[in-house]
Formats: sequence, structure tokens, C-alpha cells
Amino acid sequence: MRLVVCIDRDDDLGRKAGVAGPVVGRAQVLDAAVRLGTVDPEDSDTNAIFAAVSLLDELRGAGEECEVCILTGSPKVGVLSDRRVADQFDHVLGEVHASSAYLVSDGAEDEYLFPILASRVRVDGVRRVYVRQSASIESTYYTLVRALKDPKLRAKTVLPFALVLLILGIAAAGGVLLWGVIGLAIVLGVYLIFWTFDIDEALIDSVRSASADIRQGSVAFGFGLFALALVGVGFLEGYNSYYASLSNPNVFDRAVVFLQAGLIWWIGGALIWEVGRAIRRMFSRGRFPRSFVVGSTSIVGIGLVSYGITFLVRYLEGITKPAQLPLLAGLIVTGFGLVIGAGVLQQYFKAAARRTVAGSTSSN
Repeated sequence: MRLVVCIDRDDDLGRKAGVAGPVVGRAQVLDAAVRLGTVDPEDSDTNAIFAAVSLLDELRGAGEECEVCILTGSPKVGVLSDRRVADQFDHVLGEVHASSAYLVSDGAEDEYLFPILASRVRVDGVRRVYVRQSASIESTYYTLVRALKDPKLRAKTVLPFALVLLILGIAAAGGVLLWGVIGLAIVLGVYLIFWTFDIDEALIDSVRSASADIRQGSVAFGFGLFALALVGVGFLEGYNSYYASLSNPNVFDRAVVFLQAGLIWWIGGALIWEVGRAIRRMFSRGRFPRSFVVGSTSIVGIGLVSYGITFLVRYLEGITKPAQLPLLAGLIVTGFGLVIGAGVLQQYFKAAARRTVAGSTSSN
């Protein structure tokens, strides 16, 4: 006689369906499975019980003499539940007189009790039941599908993967796979920087703002276009200076020369951009914005500090002469002074705005 054993270690049958163990016999086991499945359709023990009945039918179809049973433990899983399972198994063996057993399990927890069965009869095998449709897996799948329908999330998840395939595919087709990997590293690096600092969102907002300015005939668009032109001129000047210094073997120094040549144009472009924004706000609100003073002061201060740092780097490289140290120190000190002054102005304007709001509230 072979016994097909299904173990409910935490006694879901007793807690949920009111079925006390042990349960012996095909009809009784099926009834217990139906009662448990009716109370809690998501309980995996239901599938394990049906699997035990299915194995029983399979063995009987092969001509073997066998029986099926369910052993239940305790909601407090541990020594008490294991002792109950052992006592029930002894009781079943006293009735069935089985010489071997086959364990049907829905997880590793029930398989911890394998030694209890093996110490009493020969265990011919263990069948673990896998549920094909898992709620967590299915919900995760549909959550991912719904999330990928969001254009923003799709652009930030699918786009990098598409770039990898596209660049590597083109490079492999052209026989320049190494350059493809280098280009891929650069593109992904730029993409991650844009993503980290939300530069892409800023660019999109700028494009939308520019589009609105064009439709409304705002003067800010002209200033913005001029600022972008100055930024481009700065890159062009920097490239010309870099190309002119190719005779210099020091690549780092050539990069500093590039920055020095472009900085003045970039600072000018930023100032023009701020002027355009200030004029647009003045037309829309009827007064010149205080933020223009803070913004333009900060831009000039940061520009002077950056320019001074480039001179300092060239001095440390032994290129700038010591006679230019006063100019270097003046640029850095003046720049920091302007940046600090911009911060003080910002706090002053905020305090003035709070006083104005408080005064209007008290008068009302």
C-alpha cells in the first residue's frame, strides 16, 4: 500500500474551512479541497490537495493500491505544528498500513517535514505543485505594461535600450564596432546626465516657451535666439583656439584654452537670455522684475570665478606668468563677491516681499 500525503503545516484547512485533520480517503480529501477553495480561492494548499488527488488517480490507473490523506499542523508553525503532523501521520498509518509514501507539496515549508515521513515509511518521491498563474507575477506584468504606455516613462526606459541596439547595429554593419562602443558610451553618458539633472525637461520647457513666444509675438524669442547664437559663437571660438594650439602637446592645457575663448561669449549669451526674460515679465506684469538683478549678478560673478580658475590652472601648469597673479586674484575675489552679493539681494527681496504681504494683510 502506498500513501499519497499532502501536508498543511499551518492548518489552513482548520482555520479557514473548519476541516480537522487528518483527512483520509479520496472523497473526503476532495470535499476538503472544495471547502478550502470556496473560502479562500487564492490559497495554494487547494492546488496541492487537488494535485494529491490527481496523483492518486494516476497511481490507481497504473494498477497500484494506494490511498490519499491530508495532514494538518498548527497556525503557530514550529514544534507544535510538527508534533501534530507526526501524531496524525502515525494515526493514518495505523489505519491504512502503508509501506511507502509520496509527498505532495506546494512549497519548501511543507517539505521541512520530510524527515517525519521518512522516519516511519519509505518515501518514494516528492511532487512540488507550481501555480501557473501567480497573482503577483500577473499584476507585475500588467503594471509594467500600463507603465510603459506612459510616453515619459517609455522615453526613459525603452529609448536607452533602442539606442544601444541602433548604435551597435550600425557600427557592426559598418565594420567599426569599436567606434560604435565608444559612441554608445558617449551617447548614454550624455543621456544619463540629461536624465539625472532633468536637462531634457528644461529643454522641452524652453522649446514650448519659445513656441509660445513666437505665436504671441514676444520680444523674448529674439533675445533667446541671439543668446543661442552667442553660445554657438563661443563654441566656435573655443574650437578655433583649441585648433590653433595643436602644437601644444598638453591636451589639458588646450582644453583650458578652449574654455577661456568661449567663456566670454557664453556669459554674454546668458546675460542676453536674462534680459529677454526680464523684458517679457515687464510687459506681462507691468514692472521690471527684481530677479533680473539677482540673476545677472550671479551670471557675471560665476563667469568671473570661472575665468579666474582657468587662469589659475594655467598658472599652476607654468604657462601664466606670476605678473598676472593680481589679475587672477582680482577675478576670483570679485566673482565670489558678486555671487555672495546676489544671494544677499535675493534674501533682501524675499524679506521685502514678506513685509509687503504682511502689511497688506494687516490693513485688511
